[in-house]
Amino acid sequence: MPSQEDKLSRLSSRDRQVLKEINQGLSDPNDIAERLGIKEVSVISSAEGLAGMGLVSLDKRVEEVYTLTEEGARYAEIGLPERRILDIAGAEGVSLTEIKDPALKVGIGWLKKKGWANVEVGKIRPTGDAPPGKDEEILAALSFQGETTGSALDGEALKLLKSRGLVESKAQKSWSFEISEEGKSHILKVDRAKYGINFHDVDLYRPVNQITSDMIKNGVWGVMGKGDGYFMYKGGLHRANPYDVTLPAERIYPGKVHPYQRLLTRMREIMLEMGFTEIKGEIVQSSFWNFDALFQPQDHPAREMQDTFYLDSRAEIPDYASVKEMHERGGDVGSTGWGGTWDPEVARREVLRTHTTSVTIKYLADHPNPPVKAFSIDRVYRREAIDPTHTPEFEQLEGVIMDEGLSFANLLGVLKEFYAKMGFEEVRFRPGYFPYTEPSVEPEVYIEGLGWVELGGAGVFRREVTAPFGIDHPVLAWGLGVGRLAMLRLGLKDLRLLYQSDVGWLRETPALARM
Repeated sequence: MPSQEDKLSRLSSRDRQVLKEINQGLSDPNDIAERLGIKEVSVISSAEGLAGMGLVSLDKRVEEVYTLTEEGARYAEIGLPERRILDIAGAEGVSLTEIKDPALKVGIGWLKKKGWANVEVGKIRPTGDAPPGKDEEILAALSFQGETTGSALDGEALKLLKSRGLVESKAQKSWSFEISEEGKSHILKVDRAKYGINFHDVDLYRPVNQITSDMIKNGVWGVMGKGDGYFMYKGGLHRANPYDVTLPAERIYPGKVHPYQRLLTRMREIMLEMGFTEIKGEIVQSSFWNFDALFQPQDHPAREMQDTFYLDSRAEIPDYASVKEMHERGGDVGSTGWGGTWDPEVARREVLRTHTTSVTIKYLADHPNPPVKAFSIDRVYRREAIDPTHTPEFEQLEGVIMDEGLSFANLLGVLKEFYAKMGFEEVRFRPGYFPYTEPSVEPEVYIEGLGWVELGGAGVFRREVTAPFGIDHPVLAWGLGVGRLAMLRLGLKDLRLLYQSDVGWLRETPALARM
């Protein structure tokens, strides 16, 4: 810990100048800044350092200052609505029907609150004298003198005017400095003769706050008779000011990738490490690829307006004969289909994709021969009410594998490996149901304090899905709601934080290299 003597010896010329001005009676940082020709913030910085050494005392205050809003300035000029109604009413009163200006009508309630008038049988009747109130006095004062501290104005009237949107406030900081006895002693100790004349030149050396590479190379260090930090450079004696690591420093918030984006990047890295190819598709999809190609019946509840964003447009669809046959009669895979009549016009309706499976099935239709290992991380859209766990748009991770001889056991192995790479040690699978996979499971991971949490759905595509596109080998598929996983990894209770610019949360969330 540096001694007080060491601290005093490191005073810069600016600190010494500021100390001199404070000693001569200047207490306002703005006055000192004008006197020295420097910025006010530099004066405050020096004074706070001097206060930390006990050389000056510092009085720092934060006050609310008030100004008129645009509406308040107008009322200060023409009068409050209640005052103007009172002027119109005169001693005899005035009918409510005559007050037609909406800007005036708001004053009727205030007339009654202030006791200036009564409303009887549709008529406003003054109750007597109505001297100017505190609120009117404040409007007049602020109009005349501008920005004013709250301490100089009536507190209750200010609250009233603020609630009416006629005044606004902001916090204003002010500083006041005074030299301490220790500061006076230091000035005299430094140099009695020169004090007040060339105060900033009382020392023979020049303090240096930042050492340059040229100083290190060309300076002469270890000056005889001087302590550490003194050196000769370009014909002058200098002293490098030491750093006091015990002083509080302003916290710095570095730029970093959004936590949610880091999680998405990590998931993408895992899928690529496992040998998958990333695929992309359009946000707007035909109902054919979003529903029909996945063997969802055209009267399935998932197609209803409350679940899906439908557009007014229609899309071109591929040859649908095999899909139509599969829906109506089950094709030649031993299925009975859904019966009824499959309507191509329903399939042409365009939607905002409700899942990334619409992209996956089209990719498989274009690549019907094995091997295929593909994934997508992309946004999907559903008509959900916004709450802490639901939003109408969210990210989904989808993966598919198609190859000869694949089994349901291969699917469970891939899922377990993926979740292990995501940091979940305990994984289990619960039987589930999905319209386009059979068998189907719901992967669950164990979270301390929460228990088992379901994180998606998986299964083997049904033959009713793959056969119409000439796919003859098993297709393993799974989908994962990324938002729920992000909430678990980031310790969130509200999904909306992932999409909001909450600077406080972004600053406090650690910038981990891997998630």
